[in-house]
Amino acid sequence: MKITLLCALGMSTSLLVKKMNQAASARGLDVEVEAYAVDSLETQLKTADILLIGPQIRYKKNEIFPKAEAAGVPIEIIDMKAYGTIDGEKVLDQALELKKRGND
Repeated sequence: MKITLLCALGMSTSLLVKKMNQAASARGLDVEVEAYAVDSLETQLKTADILLIGPQIRYKKNEIFPKAEAAGVPIEIIDMKAYGTIDGEKVLDQALELKKRGND
């Protein structure tokens, strides 16, 4: 499963990506987490199973969410507290729950 994090420039989430990949590996999950700039949304919609957007770009929600929904890709804003504390476990759980809801 590919989890894509979108942020302003694709750089501010790099530590969170590392923590999420470590958490997935520790759980034995076949998960790939990557971060990209929000400007690459169209490209990411072609390969992502889950999209999470950084809280700092939540103002783009009305632009991003309809495109993700049209492409059938579940999307949410990353929990602000988990993002701020770089809690890879919690953000991974958020992504897995989003995927589960998308499959229900």
